[in-house]
Amino acid sequence: MLNFLARDSISKSIAPLGRRLAATGITPNVITVIGTVGSIAGAVVFFTQGWWFAGTLIVWAFVMADLLDGAVARAGGTTSAFGGVLDSTCDRAVDAAVFGSILWFYAEHGQRWMVLAALLCLVLGSLTSYIRSRAEAAGMHATVGIAERAERLIIVLVGTGLTGDPFGLPFVQAVALWVLVAASAITVGQRLATVHQQSKAREREAAGT
Repeated sequence: MLNFLARDSISKSIAPLGRRLAATGITPNVITVIGTVGSIAGAVVFFTQGWWFAGTLIVWAFVMADLLDGAVARAGGTTSAFGGVLDSTCDRAVDAAVFGSILWFYAEHGQRWMVLAALLCLVLGSLTSYIRSRAEAAGMHATVGIAERAERLIIVLVGTGLTGDPFGLPFVQAVALWVLVAASAITVGQRLATVHQQSKAREREAAGT
C-alpha cells in the first residue's frame, strides 16, 4: 500500500542525490549490496543481543540507503534485469535477517510465543513476495495487500525501536509482531484472491474465443 502511495514522491525526493551518486561512477548493484550487508549486520549483531534501539537505527539507515539504487540506476541509465533480481533477492535476505535475529533472541530467552510470532512474520512475508513473483512470471499481477514490504519493515522496526532504551516500552514488540502476523496473513489472502480472479478472467476469455 505504501509502496504504491509513496513511490512517486520518494522517487522525486531522492532523484537529485541519485544523479550525484551516478556521476561518481558508483553502480546501483554496489549500493544494493552495501545496504543489504549493513542491514543484515545491524540485525544480526544488535537484535540477537537485545540492543533494540541501536539495531533499529542501523537497520533503518541502511534500508533507507538501499532506496538509492533505483535512483542511481535511473539517473545513469543502468537499469537492468539482473539489478531487479539482485534487489529483490537482497530484500528477502534482509527480511530473513531481521526476523531471524528477533526469533533468535526470544528463543534464547525461552519466550515461545514471541518465537512463533517472529517465525510466522518471516514465513508470511516470504509467501507475500513469492505470490507476487509467481504471478508476474505467469503474466499477472499481485501488487495488492495491506502489508507489503514497506509496511512490514515499518511495523517491526517501530516495535524494536520502542522496546529498547531510551523508551523501554513493555509489550510493544509483542503487539507489533502479532499485528504484523495478522496483516501479513490478510495480505497473502488478498494476493491469492487477486491472482485467482485474473486466472478465472483468462479462462473466460479463452473459452469465448
